[in-house]
Amino acid sequence: MAAQAVAGAGAAWARNLLSWARPERLLASCSISLLSNIQTRTYLQNVGRWERKNRIVYPPQLPGEPRRPAEIFHCRRDIKYSKDKMWYLAKLVKGMSIDQALAQLEFNDKKGAKVIKEVLLEAQEMAVRNHNVEFKSNLYLADSFSGKGHYLKRIRYHGRGMFGIMEKVKCHYFVKLVEGPPPPPEAPQTGFDQAKEYVQQLRNRTIIHTL
Repeated sequence: MAAQAVAGAGAAWARNLLSWARPERLLASCSISLLSNIQTRTYLQNVGRWERKNRIVYPPQLPGEPRRPAEIFHCRRDIKYSKDKMWYLAKLVKGMSIDQALAQLEFNDKKGAKVIKEVLLEAQEMAVRNHNVEFKSNLYLADSFSGKGHYLKRIRYHGRGMFGIMEKVKCHYFVKLVEGPPPPPEAPQTGFDQAKEYVQQLRNRTIIHTL
């Protein structure tokens, strides 16, 4: 009997607690809605590390210091295209001005060229709208490369009960635009220069466990 009385008292206490902690009473006790701090914008959740570089805030420049050129980071992810095929197109336009890169991609009939052209046009519009770039043609591609996306393995059925593995490939494309004219191209490195650089690396190495 004593145990039943204790259980009944505990159940009554729980009912009283639940009746007191009603949602309308909690909302009336606070002046701010409980849902006011919930972030509902989806574009903040899908920002990667590459696009997050656009949020870098630099300190104010000195009066005599030259103006810092604007930098625009843009990308497109999960493109249904091979990263190796995209790499050739990305390195084709690297170092070019924005107008020259768009002209090269205009006359290229590959699928990746159309994708890169769309990304460059989006980055160009972003530079004028968000990064205070006065002339949209005063930009060049400081960096352009591709990366590996999601690779899905699927079964390809063959005859006589056999099968093979096929891959559904995707890739990412990243571009960095910098305000100003493109820098002059570097002189091609000869084999003798490469040999000298390799020998210098061997001389500069540290050999452990020696005198």
